[in-house]
Amino acid sequence: MVVMMTDERAAGEVGASGSVAVSRGYVCPARDQLFLLPVCMRDWLEEGHLAWFVLDVVAEMDTSALHSRTAGCPGRPPYQPEMMCALVLYAYCCAIRSSRRIEAGCETDAAFRVICGGLVPDHATIARFVADHERALEGLFVEGLRLCAAAGLADLSVLALDGTKIAADASLARNRDREWITREVAKLLAVTGEPDDQPGVTLGADGFAGVTPVAEISSPAGRLARLQAALAVIEAENAVDAADAQRATLAAAAEAEHGRQLKGRKPKDPLAALARAEIDHAVAQTRLTTMQAAAARGEKIDGRSPRIERAKSTLQRAQAALSSARDAVQNATPVAPRANITDPDSRVMSTQKGWVQGYNAQAVVNQHQIVLACDVSQDAVDVQLYQPMTDALDRSLPAAGIAGEIDLILADAGYCSDANLTTPGPDRLIATQKDHKQRRAARELGHTTGPPPDGTPIEEMEHLLRTPQGAAAYKQRSSLIEPVFGNHKHNREIRRFRRRGINAVRSEWAFIHLAGNLLKLHHHQAATATTRPH
Repeated sequence: MVVMMTDERAAGEVGASGSVAVSRGYVCPARDQLFLLPVCMRDWLEEGHLAWFVLDVVAEMDTSALHSRTAGCPGRPPYQPEMMCALVLYAYCCAIRSSRRIEAGCETDAAFRVICGGLVPDHATIARFVADHERALEGLFVEGLRLCAAAGLADLSVLALDGTKIAADASLARNRDREWITREVAKLLAVTGEPDDQPGVTLGADGFAGVTPVAEISSPAGRLARLQAALAVIEAENAVDAADAQRATLAAAAEAEHGRQLKGRKPKDPLAALARAEIDHAVAQTRLTTMQAAAARGEKIDGRSPRIERAKSTLQRAQAALSSARDAVQNATPVAPRANITDPDSRVMSTQKGWVQGYNAQAVVNQHQIVLACDVSQDAVDVQLYQPMTDALDRSLPAAGIAGEIDLILADAGYCSDANLTTPGPDRLIATQKDHKQRRAARELGHTTGPPPDGTPIEEMEHLLRTPQGAAAYKQRSSLIEPVFGNHKHNREIRRFRRRGINAVRSEWAFIHLAGNLLKLHHHQAATATTRPH
């Protein structure tokens, strides 16, 4: 009902301030007006509203996994899982992940009220639903991908792979060493009176600890579980470091046995660098002795005269490197392995803006910027993640009913290695250097010569990227994957995971991309409906 206010009434209301009212009428709210007709929620939102789209999408998904848990507490049935799923999914589409903000929306926002049918779930109920159904919500990513494929958005001609660092729900300042954690565990065991083998720490197939959802920091038992998980992470890393050191020693011994110095980047660890320097010095000394003996007998080595002066120079450099490595070991301060006591599964990672306690979040997108596969890793670098992501792609595409061959995969220099360039799979273009250097090399060097004879996989890829076809194809990479991450981090402000533990953040990352894919699908359907002739 519209109420018109005359200029005399307006003058009476504003006269106290001394202002002069002009002669006009105003449209004023009638807050005391009683509704004489029943209200229909379907009249609150227009037909093409995102809320209706989300409800239709959830109705088409296979949500049977959401019903796998038992019913609610005695005397109180649980909320319908489809309603809760649509509520959380719509909130993620609107860049709202806080359960308290979702609860507030159910009280005041028309779209939230339509989805819930007037119900107002408590914020704790919303948070428990997300935690209890993390595997089921993660599985809905494939269901959303199936709907995108039905709309023709699952193009497989050119795919782009990349990763971004997402902060964990933990602070960098909460990393502790084994001695500190052991001391705190002893204190908590004395308080709780529980044995040392309490549950709360689970080691996965990769040997790293996983935190059970019931381990809360607010209670002594929960804090004990997280400290034990952090201790398990340190022990697992120590075992991995010992295995890597043993493999490196065996490889070094094999190279030294054949009289060859070690190749590759020198290790940063002082003890490992000293071991390598000792092997290089021994190899140089043996080579010089062999050459001097051959020269005394008048013999040749590998068909040519012994290069004694060159061998002496190599030995001098090896001696200098050995002396420097010994000094580094004497002056080095031992660094004890550390783990985060808030989220033991998270890792310290480097970004362009500094260091972050978080995870390496990966995604594969197509030309429509639809995410076809995603995962979260604890590896700080991307080079070990190319094959796992292609494996994830091989799982998600058939599960979503997407058939066809992938024509080309694009990846930046972080994935460049001989193994990634030669592993079986679709054709790929993996940069060998930074993107701006890659473009400059393509402009300056151009396609002047053919591939080098007997070249390494990296040399062959460098040649391919300098060809006009290769440069034009790789140029698409940044425009495919970077806007997806930029939209999540800048527009939707998803810079930090809200849950803790590798399994929880994997579920959250998949649900984030489910919401992103459905937004793309919603915009696509709206654009199609607009351009369709009437």
